[in-house]
Amino acid sequence: MKIDRRSFIALSIGASVGIHISPAPWKLMDDAAIWTQNWPWTPVPERGEVSYVRSVCTLCPGACGIMVRKVNNRAVRIEGMKNHPVSSGGICPLGLSGLQYLYGPARVKTPLKREGKRGEGKWKEIGWDEALSAVTGQLADLRANNNPQGVAWIAGSDRGTIPRLIDRFLSAYGSPNFIRPAGAADTLEQAVYLTQGQLGTVAYDLENTNFILSFGAGLLEGWGAPVRMLHLHGKRDKSRTIVQIEPRLSDTAAKADQWIGINPGTEGTLALGLAHVIIKESLYNMEFIENAATGFAGGADKDGQTRQGFRDMVIENYAPESVSRITGVPARTIEDLARRFARADKKVAIFGRGQGSLPGSMSDGLAVHALNALVGAIHQPGGVSVVSDPDFAKWPESSIDETASQGRQQPRIDGAGTDAFPYSRYLMTQLPEIINSASGDAPIKALMVSEANPLYTLPDTAAARKAFDRIPLIVNFSTFMDETAAYSDYILPNHSYLERLQDVPSPEGLPYTVIGLAKPAVKPLYDTRHIGDVVIEMAKTLGGFVADAFPWNDYESFLKDALADHWRQLNGKGFVEIRQPSSELAPYEFATASAKFEFLPSTGTDTGDDKLPAWPQSAPLPIEGDAQRFPLVLIPYDSMRLANRNIANAPFMTKIIDDTILKKQLVSVEVNPQTAGRLGIGEGDTAELSTPRGKAVVRVHLQEGIQPDLLSMPRGLGRWGFPDDWYINDKGVNFNDLIGPRPDPLSGLDTAWGIRAQLTRV
Repeated sequence: MKIDRRSFIALSIGASVGIHISPAPWKLMDDAAIWTQNWPWTPVPERGEVSYVRSVCTLCPGACGIMVRKVNNRAVRIEGMKNHPVSSGGICPLGLSGLQYLYGPARVKTPLKREGKRGEGKWKEIGWDEALSAVTGQLADLRANNNPQGVAWIAGSDRGTIPRLIDRFLSAYGSPNFIRPAGAADTLEQAVYLTQGQLGTVAYDLENTNFILSFGAGLLEGWGAPVRMLHLHGKRDKSRTIVQIEPRLSDTAAKADQWIGINPGTEGTLALGLAHVIIKESLYNMEFIENAATGFAGGADKDGQTRQGFRDMVIENYAPESVSRITGVPARTIEDLARRFARADKKVAIFGRGQGSLPGSMSDGLAVHALNALVGAIHQPGGVSVVSDPDFAKWPESSIDETASQGRQQPRIDGAGTDAFPYSRYLMTQLPEIINSASGDAPIKALMVSEANPLYTLPDTAAARKAFDRIPLIVNFSTFMDETAAYSDYILPNHSYLERLQDVPSPEGLPYTVIGLAKPAVKPLYDTRHIGDVVIEMAKTLGGFVADAFPWNDYESFLKDALADHWRQLNGKGFVEIRQPSSELAPYEFATASAKFEFLPSTGTDTGDDKLPAWPQSAPLPIEGDAQRFPLVLIPYDSMRLANRNIANAPFMTKIIDDTILKKQLVSVEVNPQTAGRLGIGEGDTAELSTPRGKAVVRVHLQEGIQPDLLSMPRGLGRWGFPDDWYINDKGVNFNDLIGPRPDPLSGLDTAWGIRAQLTRV
């Protein structure tokens, strides 16, 4: 077998990756290993009766089934649930660390009221009656002043009964501002709606595909359901090909059959370059194009205006030679990949970089989805489909008063759903600019936060903190003392995920519906309360129509009412699996006005009498920064060993980070040796990394697996809000300190995945 330089690099890194994703190291973490660490807060289990509790891990969106082992009343170990349809008995390092999140010092143990300045860390312990009275009193004042729309709630998700409970509270109160972070699924959701007219979760039948074409999706970095992807990789055979397209040799790229290096931000252009070859050589699915699609050949629209078709647009603008100059991918590679993909039996193209927590551009999402349509991979075995949300949890509509009605009619504070961005549901990254640019008082008077950490996850954290400084009241329901909790006025702590009851819906990308039930493994350790109970109590305290919208006494009653016929199975088995009959996966049935797949949809943005086509876009959105001052480009990468959403790494997780990622307090920035040589920088050198948004001191790690003139840095470090004995504060840099948002002109979603940078030895 011939091994060239790139193959050798991939083989070497792949061998290392294999160790980290193998279950062997985690299997060695038995009870003795778990409980013999030298941390003073680590509990020691007593001897006693052993029992297990079925539950679901909610530390990431993967929704893996777990079994919590108990000795008497103490949880001592977390294992994977063997028959769970998402994780099949597996568990990831984050899930294994769950007991540290239960027993560790990061827990908020009682309601807290801020005493000093925000972020100063001075708190006063208060009782629940005082805390709820203070918060609901200010909410009542806002309603009395006819300003219920001044309240916003940032939640980690909009799926499941807890987010729906919160949204119901806001609706009865009179605010339209339920907000959550947006990700790649939001971009793809819009692309599917515009082309297919269908709403639901976009899913991939990866278990039955023969060819996976991934445009940067971190299949082994925590994308979708992480354990599902590890199982999929472990069962791979020669019949399945994986091609990974991204600028850096990630774990996924190293274990793929082929890694194609690409200039960051040009993935959509490459997708259309592949479409060019497929169309020109007549490799597309002719049956689908002729019977199920419109806009491919062009012609007159409903108003009699001639419109160029997708075919002619792609042939005219995306020849391999032109695409090669933009993407950096050789024209011959583009041609070869297009032929292999089109000729594969069951194939699918996946959109979304890294773990999928960043949206990306609308043009890229449409381009990748059009590629799936071109080869007939929609609603086919091994392809992409739309899974409708389950139809349970239907409660009677509640009446609202005039104050709530007027508040609900106001535009959303984040700009989602407006004329500019009619199809976007959430635009959280727009909030800092909207708040900071507002004249007079901030448009948000009270901000509630649950299962989210915007002061860590928002790009340009300095601007986010400035915006939060303008908000008069910030109330946090966090289980942990994280960055946003540390910047709040009140903390009303939620139970830990191992102490509370809740339903857990399917993770993104799963081609069928799974409803899991997270059950309390232990009784609450501290003076915390279930957020569902708190929301219901707040509603009843406000009284009137707000209270009338909540006839339930507590969250458990609300949940049982919502789950209805599913409750018995969920309570016993721990999950309900709902698979859509194959006969319903009709590739030729779409909900668009034409009842066909629309290759050239409209964005809904009015320009005179016409509507702008959502693409073509011949070049990617420009990366922020002046190329003269910042000659390099900095991009992030995700790792399954670094929690980068609302929670931080537990100490167990931090222990398994390589010293090529973090050494002492310094994070490593990956640099191609060729670039490092030109800069006069060597392995292990300390350097200053600067971007238009910020600066940081870093350590240099030479890496052949990244293209010249690119720098790469992990997401998940640079924490500051957690207690010192959580051993994560002040380690490395938060990537969001160095990058700002780049709103997509079509959707308003954040497209930033890189920023121009400079690296100087110090």
